[in-house]
Amino acid sequence: MAGSSVSSQTEKDTSSGSSETKGGKSVQEGDNALEKHVAFFDRNGDGVIYPWETYQGFRAIGAGRLQSAFGAVFINMGLSQKTRPGKGFSPLFPIEVKNSRLAIHGSDTDAYDKDGRFVESKFEEIFKKHAHTHQNALTYKEIQQLLKTNRDPKDYGGWISAYAEWKILHELCQDKNGLLTKETVRGVYDGSLFKQLEKQRSSSSSSRDKNQKQMEKQRSPSSSSRDKNQKLR
Repeated sequence: MAGSSVSSQTEKDTSSGSSETKGGKSVQEGDNALEKHVAFFDRNGDGVIYPWETYQGFRAIGAGRLQSAFGAVFINMGLSQKTRPGKGFSPLFPIEVKNSRLAIHGSDTDAYDKDGRFVESKFEEIFKKHAHTHQNALTYKEIQQLLKTNRDPKDYGGWISAYAEWKILHELCQDKNGLLTKETVRGVYDGSLFKQLEKQRSSSSSSRDKNQKQMEKQRSPSSSSRDKNQKLR
């Protein structure tokens, strides 16, 4: 997917009305950035995300089946109990959207504060410190350096989580030059990117289906003609 088209659409989405739909949940203006980010995976809009919804969300933004399955298991098993304080273990590993701030991990950029709000200054630091090749984009090597720089001592869970997040983001959203643009990264943090990716994928799928039907229609007259000739013989 071309990151440039994602970036331009992200700007439009973030400047539109006071509420929007992420996945199945209507996200209101009062919701913090992290909740908007997480709510995309709440496919039925009930405020709780189950592993199959995480899987569906990953598939909706273009991830493969294996990657989506791994993401669903890793994320829900890792975050479920953290977002359900005071509640017992659930074998369904649900994640509560309203408590997503409780699952913020270390060894990251700190672009979310402890309450899940977007921190503009920390976001800008990502590119000031690590975007050496291009001012408003990151290469994969620069992402690796970012991850290394942000590691907290012995925070192995945070290392793994941060690596997985940036790896998937780069795979799905890099532009034709392999760069991860600033506006694309912003769209992840403010919750606007995932919906745009879903729209692009849906539009692309519809176009393929339309082209396939047109090709089938073009073939059908010649096929009918052959059948008619065979009958005459």
